[in-house]
Amino acid sequence: MKLFYKISEVSKIAGLEAYVLRYWESEFSALSPRKNRGGQRVYEQKDIDTVLKIKRMLYEEGFTIAGARKRLQEQASNNPAVIQKVVDELKGVLEILR
Repeated sequence: MKLFYKISEVSKIAGLEAYVLRYWESEFSALSPRKNRGGQRVYEQKDIDTVLKIKRMLYEEGFTIAGARKRLQEQASNNPAVIQKVVDELKGVLEILR
């Protein structure tokens, strides 16, 4: 598995044109690949996962762009709560071990 992918590679993986990926970058804050020194987009696995999630919501689940954007934001805001729950549980385990 590679660490970084070019936009053409992500385009092939996702079955989307590169211009669609560039457009989605402007519409979804969750999709923001870094750029290398040469200015090329450099996608990581998490970016590819986001692309595939957006594609599924738009093409299979029938979301609008606004609806998919809202769903991604909701999912992102739920993650800190999950992390906090895990932290609290680990603190409880630590107390038991002491």
